[in-house]
Amino acid sequence: MTDLEIAQSVNSLPIIDIGSQLGFHAEELTLYGRDKAKVSLKTLDRFRDTSKGRYILVTAINPTPLGEGKTTTSIGLAMGLSRLGYRTALTLRQPSLGPVFGMKGGGTGGGRAQVVPMEDINLHLTGDAYAVAASHNLLSAFLDNHLFHGNALSIDPEQITWPRALNMNDRALREIVLGEGTGGRRGQFVITEASEVMAVLALAKDHLDLQNRLGRILVGLTKSGSPVTAEQLHCVGSMAALLKDSLMPNLVQTLEGTPVLVHTGPFGNIAHGNCSIVSDAIALRCADFVVTEAGFGSDLGAEKFFNIKCRASGFIPAVAVVVATLRALKLHGGGGIAKAGAALPLSLTGPNREALSKGIANLQQHIANVLAHGVPAVVAVNAFKDDPQDELDWVREQSLKMGAVDAAVSTHWADGGEGAEQLAAAVAKASEKQADFKHLYDLSWPIRKKIQTIATRMYGAAAVRFEPEAEHQIDTAETLGFGRLPVCMAKTPLSLSHDPTLKGRPTGFTVPIRELRILAGAGFLTAVCSGIQLMPGLPKNPAGERIGIEPTSGKIVGLS
Repeated sequence: MTDLEIAQSVNSLPIIDIGSQLGFHAEELTLYGRDKAKVSLKTLDRFRDTSKGRYILVTAINPTPLGEGKTTTSIGLAMGLSRLGYRTALTLRQPSLGPVFGMKGGGTGGGRAQVVPMEDINLHLTGDAYAVAASHNLLSAFLDNHLFHGNALSIDPEQITWPRALNMNDRALREIVLGEGTGGRRGQFVITEASEVMAVLALAKDHLDLQNRLGRILVGLTKSGSPVTAEQLHCVGSMAALLKDSLMPNLVQTLEGTPVLVHTGPFGNIAHGNCSIVSDAIALRCADFVVTEAGFGSDLGAEKFFNIKCRASGFIPAVAVVVATLRALKLHGGGGIAKAGAALPLSLTGPNREALSKGIANLQQHIANVLAHGVPAVVAVNAFKDDPQDELDWVREQSLKMGAVDAAVSTHWADGGEGAEQLAAAVAKASEKQADFKHLYDLSWPIRKKIQTIATRMYGAAAVRFEPEAEHQIDTAETLGFGRLPVCMAKTPLSLSHDPTLKGRPTGFTVPIRELRILAGAGFLTAVCSGIQLMPGLPKNPAGERIGIEPTSGKIVGLS
């Protein structure tokens, strides 16, 4: 059976029953049919004095283009903890339509470790992504309208930094001309998941914080070099109104009926890569364990979780789970090439101790990244069918030698929560150990030092090179008073370095920084490595070619 067929074969529980597992009252849920709902922020007030559960982060090594099952591991771990008798909640980001119809496919797990309703979550869910794009583009329209009607703020068109947003991969929109033939200016689109409005929604604590953050968004500079904000364009109230319902997390469930909050969708490579603070805040007050996933590896989503999200939320993780697979480790050891949409070679899927021994260094760096933040690490070896048992055991042994407090083989894809019980037990035990959580850098450090610290300690780089435009933008950010913001790095997820072809644990490389973006509303700076695009493109054979509707039943087919 395909993932979609498995998801469609399960009789999910009424969403009211899922909410009751976490103590939600019926009137605190806004129902979207039988199997999904939005959770009122009033639950935070009711549970304000409730002690928080244990916060578990799931991260990973650098993946193959096919991914290493970080989402399935998060789902399996949550179901495994539930099977052990713990009240558990899972918090995830909503998949993006760009990857769903592009190369990656859906983002709701697979096999027996899925979140349902799979079709709705992967497509529209409750419309949050559309609201983000509408809010973002409303600001774009107000900005250009201000220029058209006389430009009372003396905005310099050459120093406008605010793009437009679209919830789809479309490389043709990376660079555009606005108002062509009427003295227009150059502009661009970013994918909605890279929108600052998406980051604001993910990091806002309540409606007041949301509106304040929207007001601080920097759209450009005046001709005299002063910052121009969304607040000055008088559209913040309208932007917030479009996002009113979107601030409420979406409640769904796993195949085994474990509660899941799916909310916001920033990418882990070009954005801060974590679900909303609001979803975690609610879950932590209603569950013994909250499992959350950060995008891509510890060099990206986890680093941003520790240094951006945890700073904004004040929540401290108890354990970080690092997901690894034999095939990815062999890839990092030179065992073969993996291409999206193509079957993996036998050198990656079959026995290959030589490549595995070389590639294990990638896992070592990711364990070290977690430990650098004072958080206990547990390695989850995500096992695929026919993985050699002796190799699985060897990775477990090496993980312990590298500093992980425990390591477990998990078969959640094939066996659901039962296959993740050993991992769940390891995580529960590790969470009893007191974490000595610390941030990687101090906010008072200069911007260049923060970037250099991330690059050298998280990636293993020898140095950082700032291109001339980035040098100028860093100086401008510090002059305007944004130097104390944390840094969000935008780089490839396929390597510890900026270069996707450098596998394993590379050394001696220099990270090139192309530009620095000020996201004052979100509350961080984005340092963009050379070669990174904030608007992805579709592959030669997009996944959307296989998606359709079965005429007789009306069911969606081909979604993966």
